Amino acid sequence: MSSAPSFHQGIYQSALVRRIANWLDAMPHPHVAIEISPDRVAGARWTRTGSIDNFTVEPLPPAALLPSAVEANVINLSALNGAFAKVVGQLRAKGEDAALLLPDPVIRVFVQHFDEFPRSSEEAEPMLRWKLKKSVPFEADETVISYMRQPPRDSGVDVVTALARLRIVREYEALAEGAGIYPGVVMSSSLAAISLLDGDKATLLARLSGLSLTTAIVRDSVLCGYRCTELPAHSGDVTPQMLLEEIFPVAAYYQDTWGEAIASARVSGLGLRLPEFVHILEDEFHCPVRSLLSNAVSDGRVPADARPLADRETDGLVGWMLHRN
Repeated sequence: MSSAPSFHQGIYQSALVRRIANWLDAMPHPHVAIEISPDRVAGARWTRTGSIDNFTVEPLPPAALLPSAVEANVINLSALNGAFAKVVGQLRAKGEDAALLLPDPVIRVFVQHFDEFPRSSEEAEPMLRWKLKKSVPFEADETVISYMRQPPRDSGVDVVTALARLRIVREYEALAEGAGIYPGVVMSSSLAAISLLDGDKATLLARLSGLSLTTAIVRDSVLCGYRCTELPAHSGDVTPQMLLEEIFPVAAYYQDTWGEAIASARVSGLGLRLPEFVHILEDEFHCPVRSLLSNAVSDGRVPADARPLADRETDGLVGWMLHRN
């Protein structure tokens, strides 16, 4: 399977945008999903009725995987191959299609406004490549691209565009194929995790994984802002002030553009350290701050059989489960 079509099918098609993405029902819904992070490879398998059949998490040694949009990601091929083989074996998934949820730094996401935007992909893709060529650190001819329209704040058209370097995507596809599965869907972990957000008010997501922080703002099923940055320290060593400084530009952009404040915030990747951060974030944004997964569990949106996935903080897999169901 080539990277371009699988990428085009998969990226940014979460349950959150069901109302505005008419093509969502045509997306493949594999019974197997694998989420790759710098420190682990996690996988889950669902039954035909949507309940969890099995899941597993395989740790990775330090620096085995270094997520990047430009440079090679797989540093310790043996460790990655071993982790994939164990996950696929545990899930009894050999020979099946799977959704691959990649680390966020691999995929660049942009929200852009257009007064007019072409209906056909033959016209739209060249326009997007040209418009974004200075915003990504790789050449247009080695880029896989996916996009979707969404309702604008005022007139015109808003377009969510995701780009990745083809050879980086192929690294992950090769790992999957080497373990005997086929990547039918490829998307980033945070775009899958966005399915865990709810409500019609502006919600800020801050998701930490390794050295990366993804900040997104969603309002009434519309992605209003998205930014993935490298933290000055590993998530285990990040201070509340560091996190606030990285989040603030996206929040300020939203408040200036939409003319309203953030209504709630959800955080992922801090684990038991979250209470250290709640006070400073609530003081800054004047809204409740909660754990992304804990909030979804307490709201009853995560089924009981999926609680073990939530307990292991595999929010990409849980978000994918909500989407595929």
